[in-house]
Amino acid sequence: MAQRRTRLAERARYWFDSTLTRGAVALVGWMAVLCLAIVVPASAVMVWTDPHAPTSLTDRLVQVWHVTGETLRLGGATGRPLRVALSVLLALVALLYVSTLVSLITATLTERLNALRRGRSTVLEQGHAVVLGWSEQVFTVVSELVAANANQRRAAVVVLADRDKSAMEEALKTKVGPFGRTRLICRSGPPTDPAVLALTSAVTADVVLVLPHDEPEADPEVVKTLLALRAALAGEKTRPPVVAAVRDDRYRLAARLAAGPDGVVLESDTITARLIVQAARRPGLSLVHQELIDFAGDEFYLVNEPSLTGRTFGDALLSFRTSSVVGVIRDNTPLLNPPPQTPLAPGDLLIVISRDDDTTVLDDCARSVEDAAIASGPSTPARAERVLLLGWNRRAPLLVDQLRRCARPGSAIDVVTGGGGATARQVDEADARSGTNLTVSLHDADITRPETLERLDVHSYDSIIVLGQDPAPGAPPDDPDNRTLVTLLLLRQLEETTGRELPVVTELVDDRNRALAPINPGADVIISGKLIGLLMAQISQNRHLAAVFEELFSADGTGVRLRPAPDYVRPGLETSFATVVAAARLRGECAIGYRSHDGSSTRLGYGVRINPPKDERRSWAARDEVVVVSKE
Repeated sequence: MAQRRTRLAERARYWFDSTLTRGAVALVGWMAVLCLAIVVPASAVMVWTDPHAPTSLTDRLVQVWHVTGETLRLGGATGRPLRVALSVLLALVALLYVSTLVSLITATLTERLNALRRGRSTVLEQGHAVVLGWSEQVFTVVSELVAANANQRRAAVVVLADRDKSAMEEALKTKVGPFGRTRLICRSGPPTDPAVLALTSAVTADVVLVLPHDEPEADPEVVKTLLALRAALAGEKTRPPVVAAVRDDRYRLAARLAAGPDGVVLESDTITARLIVQAARRPGLSLVHQELIDFAGDEFYLVNEPSLTGRTFGDALLSFRTSSVVGVIRDNTPLLNPPPQTPLAPGDLLIVISRDDDTTVLDDCARSVEDAAIASGPSTPARAERVLLLGWNRRAPLLVDQLRRCARPGSAIDVVTGGGGATARQVDEADARSGTNLTVSLHDADITRPETLERLDVHSYDSIIVLGQDPAPGAPPDDPDNRTLVTLLLLRQLEETTGRELPVVTELVDDRNRALAPINPGADVIISGKLIGLLMAQISQNRHLAAVFEELFSADGTGVRLRPAPDYVRPGLETSFATVVAAARLRGECAIGYRSHDGSSTRLGYGVRINPPKDERRSWAARDEVVVVSKE
């Protein structure tokens, strides 16, 4: 067998590598050789170039040893060999002691810094908000809590999730932005462990919010987190209120039991379905909901006004110039839009929409009402509706159920999806439960293909709802909005071809895709995760709002509606918003704003104006709409 001749340099390198593999002793030896190879020649040069150096060779060598010993901390003693050896031994012992002490200090500090970096220290805060879990909702929740704390001198938000602390802080700083006066504290660990929950000091918190993670089967994890929180607070006399969210109605009761009597559990799929249906029936309603449930504009407050005791609810509607009254809290029960003749009793709290809690100032606005401008005549009658449902997911049966509740005879839903047999069975079940007023039919086709949408007479439908598919179990984590964006792009192309705008309502999962969606700027887009995050943040500041939102977003209860403005005021006339409020009062409704469809509707808010001053005057057009709180 042929042998390859190796060079001397390769053999030397191989021998050096082999000695290094023998352990720490070999490594220390090579370090000593390397140091001596550098220090001894350098010390010799220093001695030989020193004009005051001894003249004899022996004395100069002794001087070289002194310099070498001082450099390497080897004592540098001279004399008999035993004395020199003992000097070197003592120097090595001192060096070993110092290096060991430095290593221990460094290891302790490193361990402590790593513990702080992992977020394993206990939070010493009071009156803070605790957010348990990590999902896309966390950015909305933290952002809204920061906005709610803007007027407070000192506030804190503690986030606990089974993620890296530094990664959580970086993600929140990137997506939320400046925190103002709010202090953000992240802790790392599983929220389902009571010992880890103790790090958040939940017992001294004002509120605890439990978020479902982004996996399809997240509800059991929410229930387990609530049970862990109950275990962590066992034995405490006072417990903070809890706000949680689940997707499936099957887990809502279990989550409520685990959250306790003061807990609030939202069912995200049902709420999302309700808002999609409401926006489908009245385009633009999602913009109104956005204005009402975030902290950026006007929101709900509870006001105690003893001076209104004994007067009627109708009188209260025109008693605030910069606030809109929508209901009453009586015995901890919300009464939205009660009859105008309802007397206000002692202890009643008014539910108002206002810019802030200090803008709810009494001011009689009845003098601004112009009776001559109030419209007379019947309301615009409701009619049968045709809905085109593009796509199918777990919320689709809920959508059908919500549409059924208020469907007029002859209404129909056409479902277009390529879901296969399982979807056909679900559609048949939804049709069987839809009743006699609503029929549901299935068309098996791929909604991401142009020919599918071209065959449909999309302009004949009163509304078009675009849903994304649910991720399949075990499937790769692709963007769930990809197919939805493709469908929207095809619908946009049809709009440009025909020159007619389509009444499209879109459900998106990721808020970042809102900017990518090829739709009109003021179109209705329901982002389920952001929506639930906004609601949780609002309820965390006032748990009484949970029942208010439950009623507002119901399909057949008292909710937010968009009505034609000519039903309230005569079109073409300039009059005050107080006149609109008075006209709505005659119809048993609470007017809280309007939507303009003139050329200015592309500005901020896309024509939606919530809680305008009662003395604000404008000319009302036939296409304008009034935002009211009323029955369907």
